[in-house]
Parts: sequence; C-alpha cells; structure tokens
Amino acid sequence: THYEELMKYEGVVTAQKLKATFLGIGVMEDSLLKVYEKFKEDFALMVEKGVRSSRTLNKYENVYTHLSEFIQYKYHRSDISFKELTEDFINDFDFYLRVNKSLTHNTIWVYMMPLCKMVEIAIDKGIIYRNPFKNYISSMEEKDRGYLLREEVEALLQYHPKSASAELVRDLFVFSCFTGFSYIDIKQLKKSHLQSFFDGNKWLIKRRQKSDVPCNVRLLDIAEKIIEKYEGTTRTEALFPTPSNTNCNLLIKKMMKDCNIIREKPISFHWARHTFGTLFLTEGVPLESVSKMMGHKNIKTTQIYAKITNEKISKDMEIAAERLKNLKIG
Repeated sequence: THYEELMKYEGVVTAQKLKATFLGIGVMEDSLLKVYEKFKEDFALMVEKGVRSSRTLNKYENVYTHLSEFIQYKYHRSDISFKELTEDFINDFDFYLRVNKSLTHNTIWVYMMPLCKMVEIAIDKGIIYRNPFKNYISSMEEKDRGYLLREEVEALLQYHPKSASAELVRDLFVFSCFTGFSYIDIKQLKKSHLQSFFDGNKWLIKRRQKSDVPCNVRLLDIAEKIIEKYEGTTRTEALFPTPSNTNCNLLIKKMMKDCNIIREKPISFHWARHTFGTLFLTEGVPLESVSKMMGHKNIKTTQIYAKITNEKISKDMEIAAERLKNLKIG
C-alpha cells in the first residue's frame, strides 16, 4: 500500500504525503517531462563547454519529443508523474515506437536509454523507489560493422590524393585506423592529449566524447608521423585542421573508389574505427587491451569485433580447404 511504501522508505507518514503519493504527484515539478527538461538544459550546457556531444543531445531531444507525443496520445495530457511510469508504460512506449513510429529494434533500444536515465534520476531524488525497467528485456541486435582489410589499409597508404584536402582526409582516416579514435574525438584532439608514458613511448590520453570513458592509445609510427606532418598547421591547440564530417565522408567515398575498395554499404569515416578494432584483434592484441584502447564501457561491444574476425578466419579457411582438398597422403 502507499502507507506501507512511505513507512518503508521515509519512516514518517503524514496525511499530505499520503495524499500526494496516492495521486502520484509528489509535487508536479517532479513530473517526468519536467525532470527531463531540466536534464536537457544541464546537458546543453555541457555541450556548450565541449564536455558532451551535440549528437547525444539531439538523441535526448528526439526521445523527449516521442515521449511527449506518446503521453498526449495515450493519456490526453501534457505530462505524467513518475508514479505512472510503470512497466506497462515502458512496454506501451516500446510498442508505440515500434508500430506507430515504425522505428527499428536497435533505434528503440537506444531511445530507451534516456528514459532509463530519467528513472535513475527519479530514484536518486527519492521520487520513486522501484525501477520499472527491472523486467524490461531488450538488447541491441548485432549489426555488421563495416571495416577495411589490412591489404585495403595498405592500398590507402600507397594512394596519392589529387588535392591537399583529400590528402588530409586520407591521413585522418588512416590515423583513425591506427588509433581507434572516432571523427569527433580526432577533431577534439589537443597537444595536451599527447603524452610520454612510463614505457618511453608517446600515447594519446583522452576521454571519449560519446561515452566519457577514458581511452589510452599508444601511438604507432604511422600515427606519430601523421601528427608530425600537421604540426603547426592549426592556430589553436588542435592537433589537426579537421574538415567537416560531411566533407570527410564525400572525399572518403571517392578515394575508396579510386583504390577499388568496394562495399555494398557506403564507406564512411567511422569505418576507420571499426577497422582498428578488427585489425588489432586479428594481429593478436588481446580483447581486453583493444576494449580499453577503444574506450568501450562494456567488453561485449568489443566482442562483436572478435566475432567478425573469427568469421573472416572461417571464410579464409573455407577458401584454403577448397584449394587443398585434392592433396592426398600416400
């Protein structure tokens, strides 16, 4: 009962508290969308300071819009209390996104994360005491991650771009292949991120923009030479004069075509990060080390790259088996 719940978590029950708990309004400034709005405002300030990415903020904005529309659609009002954010609400919202909005499974999984964050905030503030996501079962479906093979990376290294801008993009793509840094993390790289470590080698020490997880990557010769090549080309502390992501992707598509690197899906800058994961696992770097360097929150994310490399090994062995099948022992 509401009385028992208040006694259990707060120790004191008043008529006013009991009435507010029964109505589910705590006080309506602690309603779902009001808490969400405050979170967005705080997150926007972090984006302004360069601590978090605008892309993540856009995701929170999109989910807020979907939530607002869903509440209006189902409850015919502009907001709900956290008491109404039940398991049924979550399942109904999932169904709404899946059917009414025709979103894919993985998009819905990503969109549930901000709602889950609001629940965490509400629990921390003592607005609710139970997590309605406790029995919600959903996970990201594995997707094929585009990456280049070692010989294709070598072809890029030998490629002669036709302009300085194309050469810069080629170099940044290769840099990502050998460091695992995403486009946004490369754009944010400063001289202060470059450090000499305990082993006498140069390392890049930086927190990932997307997850705020630290990733420490030792610079190999190729990556170090690319940094040296562009030293002094920026007027700021930035390591590279990074073009826009759109321009990078346009030039990448052209150079891939020139190098005869063909895929069904368009090759984007982010393929370089996936290439790092598969390349270094294939070269025998342990899963745990690759996971740390890539700044993954969960090693399961890195295991996707391990699965890709195992599949490639299997296909390579199939080809070898076909070539060697006529060999016989005397």
